[in-house]
This record gives sequence, C-alpha cells and structure tokens, in this order.
Amino acid sequence: MAWVATAMLASLVVLALAGPLLWGTAADRPDTSAVLQGPSAAHLFGTDGLGRDLLARVLTASRPSLLLALAATAIGAGTGVLLGASTAVVGPRTRRLLAALVNLLLAFPALLVALFLAVVFGAGGGGAMLALAAAGVPGFARLAQTLAAAVAGTDHLAAARVLGLRRHRLLWRHVLPGIAEPLLLSATTAAGTSLVALSGLSFLGLGVQPPGYDWGRLLDQGLDRIYAQPLPALAPGLAILYAALTFQLLGEVLAGGVARRSPAPRTPRRPIAPSGPAEDGLVLQVEDLSVELPTPDGVIRPVRGVSLSLRPGEMVGLVGESGSGKSLTALAIADLLPERARVSHRTLRLLGADLGTMTPKQRDRHLATGLATVFQNPATALNPSLRVATQLTESARAHLGTGRTQALRDASDALRRVALPPALLRARPHQLSGGQRQRVMIASGLMVRPGLIIADEPTTALDVTVQRQITELLSDVRRDTSAAVLFISHDVALVGESCDRVLVMYAGVIVEALPADRLATAARHPYTRALVGSVPDLHADRDRPLPTVAGAPPDPRSPAPGCPFEPRCAYRQDRCAQEAPPLDGLDAVQRVACWHPPQVGEAQVRAGRTGADQVGADHAEPDPVQADPS
Repeated sequence: MAWVATAMLASLVVLALAGPLLWGTAADRPDTSAVLQGPSAAHLFGTDGLGRDLLARVLTASRPSLLLALAATAIGAGTGVLLGASTAVVGPRTRRLLAALVNLLLAFPALLVALFLAVVFGAGGGGAMLALAAAGVPGFARLAQTLAAAVAGTDHLAAARVLGLRRHRLLWRHVLPGIAEPLLLSATTAAGTSLVALSGLSFLGLGVQPPGYDWGRLLDQGLDRIYAQPLPALAPGLAILYAALTFQLLGEVLAGGVARRSPAPRTPRRPIAPSGPAEDGLVLQVEDLSVELPTPDGVIRPVRGVSLSLRPGEMVGLVGESGSGKSLTALAIADLLPERARVSHRTLRLLGADLGTMTPKQRDRHLATGLATVFQNPATALNPSLRVATQLTESARAHLGTGRTQALRDASDALRRVALPPALLRARPHQLSGGQRQRVMIASGLMVRPGLIIADEPTTALDVTVQRQITELLSDVRRDTSAAVLFISHDVALVGESCDRVLVMYAGVIVEALPADRLATAARHPYTRALVGSVPDLHADRDRPLPTVAGAPPDPRSPAPGCPFEPRCAYRQDRCAQEAPPLDGLDAVQRVACWHPPQVGEAQVRAGRTGADQVGADHAEPDPVQADPS
C-alpha cells in the first residue's frame, strides 16, 4: 500500500507541476473546425464547445483542483486543531468557552455551512476554498479536543508545567506531537473529501468561474453530452476519483508513522540569574499550608496546617501511609494541584522569594528555575514523542536563554553527572530502562541548577538495586550542588538511611519531626513507632504474620475534632478524642504532636506484633481499650 500510495501521489505532483507547462497551450487553444468532437486519434477525450482538447484541459486542471483542495484542508485543519488542542493548556473558563463554541459549530451540517458561505463569499475558487475550510473547522476542533484531553492529564505535561513553559510551548512541544498520528490521518482523508466537495461546488457554479476551470467545472461542461459521448464527462470524474483515492491511501500509510514534532521556538529570552537561599539560610519555608479539594460529598481538607523548612544541601524525608497528604503537599508547593483545588498558607517562600505575592507568570518562572520535580513514574513523566535531548534542553532554552549548541553541551554534562552516556541524548524514553529514565528526570532538573529538588517517591517503581543507586545519586547531587531535597516516600527504612531529617505525616498533618538517626530508636509518636515496627527484618519470626499498623486512616470527608490517630492508638485518652495536639518541641531538634508520647526508654515496636498492640504493651499504664490484634 505504501508503494502504491507513493506512486499515485508522485503522479499527482508531476501533473500539478508539469500539466500547465506541457498542455496549457493546447488546453486554451480554440479550434472552430473541431467543435464538440468525440474521441479520436487527434483528441483522445474529444473536444469542447470551442474545439479545445479535453485531455489537455483535464491534465491542466489538476493544478487548480489540487491546490484549492489542499489549501482548504490546511486552513480548516490548522484552525480546528489549534482551537481544539488549546483546551489542554488554557484555564478552566477559557476551556469551557472553547468547548461551547465547538459544540455550537458542530450543530450545523458541514455541507450546508459550505454552501451558505460559498454564497456569502461570492462565487469563485477563493470563496469556495474559504467556505470549505470554515466548514471543516468544527470537525477537526472536536477531534483535537478529544485527543488533547487524554494528554492534558499525563505526567509529562505536568513535568513540562513544572519547567514553567509557556502555553504555546506546551501546545507545540507536548500536546500536538502526542496527538499527531490521528490528526494526520484525518487531514489526509479530509483532503480527498475537500477535493470532491470543491469539485461539487464548481459543478453547481459556486466554485471556479470561467475562463478558469477545474475538474468540477469540466464535469459540468461534459454532462450535457454524457448520453451521446460519455467520455468528456467521465474523464474529469475519474480524475477526481483517482486523486481522492490517493489521499485516502496516503492517510492509511501515514497513520502508522511516527508523529512529527514541531521545531523549537528560536526566540531568545533574557537570562535569569540563579537564585540563592534566603537571608535566613532557608531554601524552602512553608508555614500553615492547607489544601482544600471539592468533591461530590463536599469540600475536604487532605492537607491541614503543614509547616516545614529546608536548608541548602539538606535532604528531608516526608513519610507516611498512602493518602496521608505527602504528594499533595509537594504539588501545592510546586503549584501543580488541580485547578479547582484551593491552597492557603501563612508563608510560602522559595529561595528567599515570597510566592504568595508574585503574579502567576512570575511565580511560574521562579518555580521553573528554582525547583525541580522528580515524579514517581518516569515512564509517564517523560514525553514519549520527544527525544531525551529535547526534553533536557527545553527548560534551559526557555528560561535561561541558552543557545542550542550550549544547551546540548549542558545536557551531556547533566547526563554524565547522573552516570549516563551522552549518546542517550538521541534516544526516546521507551528505549531506556526504568532506572535510566529516572536518571534522565534528575538530569532534566539539574539543567536549570535548582535550589530545591522534590523527589516524589522516585524509587517506588524500581527494583532494590536501582533504588539504592537513585538514592545515592540524589545524595551526590545535593552534596555537589548544595540543592535541598524533599524526599517523599512510604519506605521508612530507606528514608532513615538517606535523609538528614524526617517528617512523619498522617491524615494531612505532620505528627513528628526528628533527626533521621533518631527514627529507629527515639521516635516519640505512636504512629512513627508503629511505622518503624512494621518494617520487616531478617530476625523476624517467619511463623507469624508481618507486623502492620492496625486500623485504617480516617475518612477525610468526616474529620474528627481530636487527634487523627486516636482511633488506632493504644495510648488514647479522653482528651485525644476532643482536642488535636499541636506539634510541640521536645528539644531543639525533635517535635511531636501527641498528648501522651511514650518515653525514649520504653521498648520500640518489634516484628511479629501490630504497631499499636506493641506500643500498648510497652506503656507503663496501658489503656484498657486495645487495638485489634488481627
């Protein structure tokens, strides 16, 4: 099919280019002695009412017929695709307006729209072309809108937003390449449809006007003789069929090809000076951060009153069960929450700049150069349509004004820093292993020399060996660049080994903050002790079930007034159910949110028993209400 479509397309191109040059004179030369003749040796298709050769006119008409059809398709497809695909990068209000506009345009049949606009624009080739282009816009807009909706929620588009790329870059580099294949098929198919429709308008007298002519006009002129001499009418009809079939076959062939990416914009931007830590030495300062999310059952607050800070070169772990609010906290800091989410805070400063006082454009640009995010699944966080070189260099080119050559050198250095060969710059994400993709994500963040790296469970999808390599790589990066790292994980053992400090999060609040070297032996919150106790070790009794934290986290739709861990805690008392404990300092480096924290001298949770069960057994005055030992 590919060879056949290529040969047919090549023949059309040759006819469009050479037809007027070779047969244009014969097509326009009248011969009163050969008027309305049938097929003969001198005139294979016969002659028209002025004695002009019909074969020469059919061949010459290939250029205007094809050019007008392709122009109508290009204008209609280009306008419709931009209209529909832009819904993936604009705000919610604009998205709703665009969706309503597309729905309104689709309410009118395309054929009636083309006929109406052809009359409005006036009879002629240009008017017919514009009418067909306008009639094709709604169909392309709906197709692009549907395809772009699938791309809008991907991690690689979220990663591009972290880079602070402008909307036109997001559209051209991350949305359109991901939906190019079906759009290409639809456009080539529409070219054949446009050719037939344009010929139909010319046949009705609304298209090309005399003395000009296209296949539709020739078909109209030959129709009066179809019963006596059918060939003058069949010849332009066969030409229309041949060209339309060519575009259909071409669409089938190109549908399996790789989507082409658009070239990167070359507009230089003013370089941004890299920011340093604030005067107080903090890279990140967050106070009283809360997140509200609307749901069908009402507004919930999965993050409540979170406060944290990071210093240059410090690696802080954020641990907790799934659903405790770890990732939402990171997304709120990076300004990547859903549009309907509401974020409130008393202080949110990054590299000394108050994000709350910035305009959206200023905040996006500051986050793009001061913060890098490493997502949990690199396979979806990297754009599958773009090469590694493009994804590494676009942030530096967009925000630092770096030229292409220098950006490629910087990308090679970044890959070497994460122990990858520069040859991978030409690879695509599917050609890399999971560990290599995660290293590429880290290298992408290093391209703008960020002050803060948020690693959102970067080792979850990796095997144990690669996990160790990634954590060691992050430790090397923060040591070499003095970047602070917020390491989010549910692996307590991994965090305890890799981080300087640990923040334990439960039900949207931080319940304990302590140095990592105290995590295994001096944790004071019952939940922290239960997490540590649920980590299996080689000395555990294999005849007994693995230890777990009994119970389940609270439902965020119905929060209780007291301590969120109270239903699962063996130390609970009446005050715990009525009043939430604040995060108070036990000493200069450790804080805990608990009314009755167990003493350091009490035994830690051991394998073979549930966390709450063991904590209750270790307490000097255990509560009579014990946790379910199952």
